Amino acid sequence: MKREQARQAQAFRDLHQAKAPLVLPNAWDVASARIFEASGATAIGTTSMGIAASLGLADGQAIAFDVMLAAVARIVAAVDVPVSADLEAGYGNSTEEIAARVERALETGLVGLNFEDGTGDPEHPLVPTELQAERLAAIRACADAHDLPLVVNARTDVVLARVGPREARLEASIARGNAYFAAGADCVFVPGGLEREEIATLVQGLNGPLNVVANPALSVPIVPPVDELAKLGVARVSIGSGAMRTTLSVIQRIARELLGTGTYELMRQELARDGAPQAYRAAIGEGRPL
Repeated sequence: MKREQARQAQAFRDLHQAKAPLVLPNAWDVASARIFEASGATAIGTTSMGIAASLGLADGQAIAFDVMLAAVARIVAAVDVPVSADLEAGYGNSTEEIAARVERALETGLVGLNFEDGTGDPEHPLVPTELQAERLAAIRACADAHDLPLVVNARTDVVLARVGPREARLEASIARGNAYFAAGADCVFVPGGLEREEIATLVQGLNGPLNVVANPALSVPIVPPVDELAKLGVARVSIGSGAMRTTLSVIQRIARELLGTGTYELMRQELARDGAPQAYRAAIGEGRPL
């Protein structure tokens, strides 16, 4: 792997600090990634839901792996900050197939990835812990073979998928998370609606950095602001599909006004804002070619 990719991976790894969390906005295309970077993001994640939705597809690996990978590659090439990709459940049915997918993903220049244990099957909502740990170990071995300090963010969907009784979900998340750390994960991601006390319990119980998602579409109650999360010991705050969902909502409001009253007030108001010209220039990279 390229020396610059390894340097960025180490820099990305160093950004995961309890009490000083990495704020990781999630992009779905070059324009959103460049706007996040121009706004001060020190690293960028991708959103699988956002990339899929941009093509009219549902989340959950409905998008072909090659298409997802091409979108990630464009984002990596468009920005100078480290990029971590949401690879969902690995787009494979076996440990060997998932490792082969990761091998190809590393060629894009990404320096981190999300890998989740949700299955989407209501009868069996989670991959067995031992099998998921085996897959994580294979991902780590793949990165190690290239001397790449890849940042593996292991997501567990115990809370999000409401697996088991509510009072047992934190304990189950911590048990899975620690098994994932032992297998080679660098950070554990627990999406879903979490109270402050629950976040604190996760921080205390996990043997490594915790990632929480600040996405109102997934988090009820709303996740506390970043400064409060820092006090709780959170190391990474991402927004998942939040920005993409919000963008789609704005487009819908524009469409309803245009096709309803035949007016353009919302567009006028947004384009009159001070940041509108800068946002466009950021999106096109001031003419910087890919």
